Amino acid sequence: MMGGRRALFGTDGIRGTANTAPMTVEIAQKLGQAGGLRFTRGSYRHRVIIGKDTRLSGYMIESALVSGFLSAGMDVTLVGPLPTPAIAMLTRSLRADLGVMISASHNPFGDNGIKLFGPDGFKLSDDVECEIEALMAQDLTAQLAEPSAIGRASRLNDAAGRYIENAKASFPRGRRLDGLKIVIDCANGSAYRVAPTALWELGAEVIRIGCTPDGVNINADVGSTHPEALCAAVREHNADFGIALDGDADRVVLADETGRLIDGDQILGLIARSWAARGALRTRDVVATVMTNIGLERNLAEQGLTLHRTAVGDRYVVERMRELGANVGGEQSGHMVLSDYATTGDGLLAALQVLAVCVEENAPASRICRIFEPFPQTLRNVRYTGQNPLKSPRLDQARAWAAEKLGDHGRLVLRASGTEPLIRVMVEADQPDLVEEVVSEICSVVEAVGRAA
Repeated sequence: MMGGRRALFGTDGIRGTANTAPMTVEIAQKLGQAGGLRFTRGSYRHRVIIGKDTRLSGYMIESALVSGFLSAGMDVTLVGPLPTPAIAMLTRSLRADLGVMISASHNPFGDNGIKLFGPDGFKLSDDVECEIEALMAQDLTAQLAEPSAIGRASRLNDAAGRYIENAKASFPRGRRLDGLKIVIDCANGSAYRVAPTALWELGAEVIRIGCTPDGVNINADVGSTHPEALCAAVREHNADFGIALDGDADRVVLADETGRLIDGDQILGLIARSWAARGALRTRDVVATVMTNIGLERNLAEQGLTLHRTAVGDRYVVERMRELGANVGGEQSGHMVLSDYATTGDGLLAALQVLAVCVEENAPASRICRIFEPFPQTLRNVRYTGQNPLKSPRLDQARAWAAEKLGDHGRLVLRASGTEPLIRVMVEADQPDLVEEVVSEICSVVEAVGRAA
């Protein structure tokens, strides 16, 4: 690891195919040892909270992490399958030194990942992740706990109930979901128990799909990355509202009563408008990413709100929110960060905020959830071999051409995937023909450069 660069950690923890580096038993155990040593800061008994989603490989990774933390002298509290935001919440509320979520989010079941949260409930900084990687590269044998100081493992039986109560507390006091029929799709993932229960306890009639995990069906044709299942269920059951989470429930997409999708940009716009109207926004700032539709930016500007853009990834949204003192941020993909209630993206909390507006205005989702008219936007993935095409002078020339072509009518975003040899090409403009012309030209250049690299 040179110059502070992270070799294992990506934009959202460590992720890969189970039983293949970096998602092996050996690496997970070493991570537990290094993380335990890095977050041991005194003579008291230190504790780590470990949660997971429903992947079959979660048992393997969990056991390896537990042995690593115990050998470093840290006590382990296991909470089983729970959403990522629940782990962040429990880490802070239980005054733990570290929180761990075992999940590959929206990826297929064969993948898995490890996300780490500090004692404040926020994801670790790049610098701390670098420190942990540096420890993992060392022989830690001499630093591990003496036999009498080895940690203990236990299970927290009321963890799910704690998260459910936290979610319900975000709903306006005195309001209920009585009379609403809601479809909830949990992607056969970590929220399969807690999300339907929270909605039912708030008074809704709940229709469940994607709530029967078997270890290998997480995200399989259900959840926020396959919203067609949600839309079909809303229409089939004549429901008032639909909610689709991903495998670890930190992102969400919604459907109105007609089965029409409501993406993250519309959700973010609705929450920002609602909170601004009742004086709940701490600042006049809303944070999103480079992928957020320019239509939302202009809509917020009309309300006197400023949209701030970050790199893709909810951790970067959170960092910018903390810098600005903002309490609302999110991504087009459905990560919504509402820092009054959570330190990371929470799909259920975001859905409840939208439902609160429906209840307060006594109006259907189709009427209130179309906040702005989005600009035509196209995203394409271009695979490459060799070096990253983004460093090519030829692509720089293509960028300059696109900037001149788009002018004030739109924008181009190029970024590399954090997990695959892909360049993501996004173009949006107020004219569909202009979008297609620019995206086709840029993709052809990326393909040519990628083959030559």
